[in-house]
Amino acid sequence: MRQLLSLYSLRFPRIIIYMLQTSEYRAGPYLRWLWRTGDFSRVSKRGSLKLTNYARLLLIGLVVGIFVELAAGVGLIVVGIVDNMAAYWELGISLMIAYPVIMPNLIVLPLEIGRLYIVEPKQKTKISRASAIFASHPGVKIAVAGSYGKTTMKEVLKTVLSEGKTVAATEANHNVAIEHAKFASRLKGDEQILIIEYGEGAPGDVKRFAANTHPTHGVITGLAPAHLNNYKTMAAVAEDIFSIASYLKAKNIYVNGDSDAVKPYLRDSYIVYGSKGVANWRAVNITVSTKGISFKLKRGHTVIDLNSKLIGRHQVGVLSLAAVLAMELGLTDEQIKAGIAKTAPFEHRMQPYELDGALVIDDTYNGNIDGIKAGTQLLSELKANRKIYVTPGLVEQGSQSEAVHKQMGELIAKAKPDIVVLMRNSVTDYILAGLKDGGYHGETRIETDPLGFYNNLSQFVAEGDLVLMQNDWPDNYA
Repeated sequence: MRQLLSLYSLRFPRIIIYMLQTSEYRAGPYLRWLWRTGDFSRVSKRGSLKLTNYARLLLIGLVVGIFVELAAGVGLIVVGIVDNMAAYWELGISLMIAYPVIMPNLIVLPLEIGRLYIVEPKQKTKISRASAIFASHPGVKIAVAGSYGKTTMKEVLKTVLSEGKTVAATEANHNVAIEHAKFASRLKGDEQILIIEYGEGAPGDVKRFAANTHPTHGVITGLAPAHLNNYKTMAAVAEDIFSIASYLKAKNIYVNGDSDAVKPYLRDSYIVYGSKGVANWRAVNITVSTKGISFKLKRGHTVIDLNSKLIGRHQVGVLSLAAVLAMELGLTDEQIKAGIAKTAPFEHRMQPYELDGALVIDDTYNGNIDGIKAGTQLLSELKANRKIYVTPGLVEQGSQSEAVHKQMGELIAKAKPDIVVLMRNSVTDYILAGLKDGGYHGETRIETDPLGFYNNLSQFVAEGDLVLMQNDWPDNYA
């Protein structure tokens, strides 16, 4: 009954537009979400509709469409009664009952027509202009690609390189072609270094981005199961991401060697970075704490002491690469030290904060199995009265979901937290199986109200606790 009533609630139109907005107004993901949803009252659990001008226009259109359909239904009922024609009033009743099915599907038509005949032609023009801007730009152009860690790498490079150079970088995780075009339109032309983040949503994306942005250097941050709903296999992900190396003819390519999945694709011409250093620069005397990381970068008798507020041993490779690239681009040791010292956690990426005497590390942005490895390693290294690990699991793992989540459970078990909190969803049982296989003997809690748990976290923790929260589970995943 609750599921049926949710179709006719006053909030239903807003929920539909929220689903469209969360699906980035893409018909395929939206329709898949729409048709697998039973109870619409439970859709907007983590987020809510942002009333942008576009969303407001769609909401008005949907409401008007619903009223038109209802009015047509009433009209048919009246005609059917007056003329004693059962078929008319039966059709009218059917229209009035069926609007929650008809209108949410019908709204896709104007979206697709607008995309094909208005949005895409305009975007192609802007992307073409941007390609010309990038091609003629005299600065060093660093492309950052990979399954994870792209935004962190980009921001660290920007922070460090800005100590001695004029640097411009794409904003936040705005990493698709139209966002690259917007970035190009804001360039002044006198920048010495451009840093461009590449997303990967479907096969061929990275190859197209490279052709449009004309990079001189490429950084591959790692491979992990991600977007497998579109790529289907890890090999397809790797082929797309490593297409940046093909564009650069295998020159000036830096690859994260800590990522196990990249190893089959490494070539002698690539420069490998990781927690042990970069190329012939070694990272030694590494100290990891909740305050940050300190280590020495050493080559022969040359030593550079580096200190960062970033958290986690996995960040040593990122910082080492930033330092070595900065050297190659002409920065002094003092500029490099100053730049590294300014690097700090980014929002929802190993971001620490205090909560009633407990330390919470928020690592909820997206997620992948390599991030789980880094997080659980950090948890095992740090000291606390109680260690609490919180996760809903990973999205977009495709056919590898069961195997990945069992591996995830084993990694969590290895870190030996005192309490594991799982958010109930389609992968929970796989994580539980992994915890069992990993010999976990601590306390396990299953939460059915994730938002309620996060909002009341202060009631769950005590002074001296360490809480690691990894990954999020957006509303549009089951």
